[in-house]
Amino acid sequence: MDLAVLPLSITMMAGPQIMSALIFVTTKRALATSFAFVAGVAIAATAGVTITRWLAGLLPLDRATGAPGRVGEVLQYGLAAVLVVLAVRNWVRRAEVRPPAWLGKLLTAGPRTGLRTGLLLIGLFPSDVLVMITVGVHLAQHGLPLAAAWPFLAATVLIAATPLLAFLLFRRRAERFAPTAREWMLEHSWLVNVIACLLFVVLLVR
Repeated sequence: MDLAVLPLSITMMAGPQIMSALIFVTTKRALATSFAFVAGVAIAATAGVTITRWLAGLLPLDRATGAPGRVGEVLQYGLAAVLVVLAVRNWVRRAEVRPPAWLGKLLTAGPRTGLRTGLLLIGLFPSDVLVMITVGVHLAQHGLPLAAAWPFLAATVLIAATPLLAFLLFRRRAERFAPTAREWMLEHSWLVNVIACLLFVVLLVR
């Protein structure tokens, strides 16, 4: 079990990912759609980490000392630099930043859309791809098997399922709170993006 990559699961679900999860619990078929979304997240995250772990195993990483080696170090600081630029960009353009138009279309989504959204957001969203690359490199540089990523994968799925779990446990309160939280996050999407980028940078260079 490897807990070093566990905090990265927070970044996996920051931004449109958690917004989507909140939107799905406010749809007419909330349970089925949310379950499908969580399943999509689980499938995409597992497949992504499997692929990046395999690819990272082909890189000349320094396993003997536990150091990332030149390739791993370049990846690590390169990703951090990109995220700093994205955070600054979101801050400077905060008055212009609007949530993606497709988020609004999720209000009428069903299970099929929920599954597809989970797969695409985790599998193709740039920040999540960066996280999975980081996890893959981390496992490879320490000579850890894919199974060592299970805490990270479990935490990612748990965070994705948080709105659904709240809906199941506190249905009446969740029905009142979820729309408010959804609207706040949509209105302040730039802030969510900045926090996600900076959190990831801290985790990368710590």
